[in-house]
Amino acid sequence: MPVILLASPGQIFRHTRYYHDTTGWHTKYLLVLAADNNDIVYRLLTSRAHARPEAPPCYHGDPYPGFYLGLLGGSLSTKSWLDLRRQDDYDYRQFAADLTGGLVTPETNLPLPQLCAALDCAANADDTSKQQTRLMRDQRARLSCE
Repeated sequence: MPVILLASPGQIFRHTRYYHDTTGWHTKYLLVLAADNNDIVYRLLTSRAHARPEAPPCYHGDPYPGFYLGLLGGSLSTKSWLDLRRQDDYDYRQFAADLTGGLVTPETNLPLPQLCAALDCAANADDTSKQQTRLMRDQRARLSCE
């Protein structure tokens, strides 16, 4: 069955109600890495370095693994890292509902070379599941990443 894409790998989305705590709802940005007909593999963006280096951009160490994305522009006006800690996939039906309902909106796209490097880094992160790794490696192949 072919994959019908609601979100393309490399797209960064803004989720206005990603999580709730005692202060209210919080916005998060997420990068789509791969998708199939059931799930969207993504990782959250963070502007908090927390000992994540800028160079090399791919970091699998402690305390927080990450991939340095740099300054992305627009509403992402501070340095950003891809948070490579464990993340469940986004259910495709829920993503579609959140997109239709306006909770999730597209922000920008990563350039292909940067997406390829991010896919490679995320696929090899300790917290990435085998299924997520397979989907990300398949996506790299479809994109003809080197």
